[in-house]
Amino acid sequence: MEYLLLSKKTKQLKKKQIHNICKLKNSHWNYSFKSNLAWFKKNVKSYDIHNLIYYKSKLVGYTLLRIRTFYLGKTKNKYFYFDTLIVEKKFRNKGVSHFLMKLNNQVIKENNKISFLICLNNLIRFYKKFSWKIMPQKKFSIGDHSFKSNGMYFNGKVLNKNKYIFYFYK
Repeated sequence: MEYLLLSKKTKQLKKKQIHNICKLKNSHWNYSFKSNLAWFKKNVKSYDIHNLIYYKSKLVGYTLLRIRTFYLGKTKNKYFYFDTLIVEKKFRNKGVSHFLMKLNNQVIKENNKISFLICLNNLIRFYKKFSWKIMPQKKFSIGDHSFKSNGMYFNGKVLNKNKYIFYFYK
């Protein structure tokens, strides 16, 4: 199968592409199209990065890298919050997520940023295949979000003496 991979900032997306993203998300999560679109408009910034994979002009895979802020000690830094990895049901187990993860890692490295994600136990092995590492819970906190799952990071080093404080919505 031949796929087309694209990486675009929100401000570069066409209205139809945003609608297709919301439809794809709608196929996996139990929210309405209208709800997904409202969430997109409220939470996605113009400079966030969307990685899209198409098969015959149909969107079949998607990830979102949201540029957000973290603190290491008193130093403020930018990072990519890895938010949303979705592959259309018919295209799962066909290498689409592999292509997306390779693209994500490439974009993260090219932008010279650390990336952070939250995932459940059953997804740790998947992300580890792409060089993501578990961040011990005592090494980070989420400043504006509560969660009870795992933190993982890519393209960065966890320092032993400091604690990362991540913010998702700034």
